[in-house]
Amino acid sequence: MPQNHPLSPLDGRYASRVEPLASIFSEFGLARARIFVEIEWLLHLAKLGISPEISEKTATKLRKVAQKFSDADFAKIKEIEQTTNHDVKAVEYFLRDFTPKKLWPWIHFACTSEDVNNSAYGLILRDGVREILVAIDEILTDLREKSFAWKSNPILSRTHGQTATPSTMGKEIAVFWHRISAIRERFSKIQITAKFNGATGNFAAHAVAFPRKNWIKISKNFIENRLELAWNPLTTQIESHDNSCAILNEISQLSSVQIDLCRDIWGYISLGYFGQRVVAGEVGSSTMPHKVNPIDFENAEGNFTLARGIARTMADALPISRWQRDLTDSTLQRNFGLAFGHFFLAMKSMKKGLGKLEIRETAMLADLESSPEVLTEAVQTILRANGCADAYEQLKSFSRGQKLTLAQIHEFVGSAVISEADRGRLIELLPENYIGLSEKLVEKFVK
Repeated sequence: MPQNHPLSPLDGRYASRVEPLASIFSEFGLARARIFVEIEWLLHLAKLGISPEISEKTATKLRKVAQKFSDADFAKIKEIEQTTNHDVKAVEYFLRDFTPKKLWPWIHFACTSEDVNNSAYGLILRDGVREILVAIDEILTDLREKSFAWKSNPILSRTHGQTATPSTMGKEIAVFWHRISAIRERFSKIQITAKFNGATGNFAAHAVAFPRKNWIKISKNFIENRLELAWNPLTTQIESHDNSCAILNEISQLSSVQIDLCRDIWGYISLGYFGQRVVAGEVGSSTMPHKVNPIDFENAEGNFTLARGIARTMADALPISRWQRDLTDSTLQRNFGLAFGHFFLAMKSMKKGLGKLEIRETAMLADLESSPEVLTEAVQTILRANGCADAYEQLKSFSRGQKLTLAQIHEFVGSAVISEADRGRLIELLPENYIGLSEKLVEKFVK
């Protein structure tokens, strides 16, 4: 019987599509990050003269353990863990094979496992965020290009699902570009924090062993300079996870915005405003040969929904820890990869779907031409500008719930008490050119 039976589709059906994240968020990636932290802490202690001196040759050899971490190395750690029943302790014992015996007491010196774990997760989140930012930027580039390409293509708007003041497809896409850009900016600026201060955050073991050392400064320098993370000075046994939760919250918000985008595009495809480029060999329906379904946007919506749900659950729970620590956060953090993975997969589906879109101007124009009633907003506004106090009431009585023709609107305009210049402008107005400043908004605000 085959041995590989993935429980999650991220490790099965979709494994190839989320491959860049697998080496970061997997247990393999966590073990590698732990090794990096343990080695850098050992080298940090030696540089400060706390542990025995480490030669440049040994330091290079140790760093290569993390750089060239292999499946065989990971298997060895798991083998050790069979005995220790403790994953971080297994990493400590694994490193003895690469370290002179005189240094063994200094591996994991004065550390609680959470010093290593929180720092390792900090490194994992940092690398994961970088991958996510690349995927977001690819979507933003595509949306920006489409905003400009379609800035003059008029569409019938549908507020509450009913015909409404026209816009342009480019301007509507630009709204999503703007929303995602703003969240991306916040997302990229979140500092990923870590702590290295012992069993309850007090440097107790450190201070009793070397009371004259400035452990606060040592810890700060280690986190900031060796790990290149932000230092959290005040914690319990665990790093408080508040900034990790900020990352998860932004993933959640990005997911919600892009679910909105998926649904809008799905709707435009249904209306015929977009066609989809046919992919040779692809099947739309197992029984209806004609179909080209918007599956990329549906898959994206589903995965954004999962990413949002997982991220929100983790963000709600991670900041809470009983007294100086309990183990619930450990279980939760092992699922960072699920939130990032489903989000990343959704982004890939979104990118693929956007790449297939073909704008259908004929369908868009036909909808506009069949909905001249949207011009009543313009008519009542010009009546107001000409001093008519009951302009809205007049147009409401004339148009509400009615399917008007352009001729009926022109007849109303012909009898209205307005200037001849305004009358002329209203007669020339059509749904397809009643788009306000849509083009200018794209040109001015999409950078």
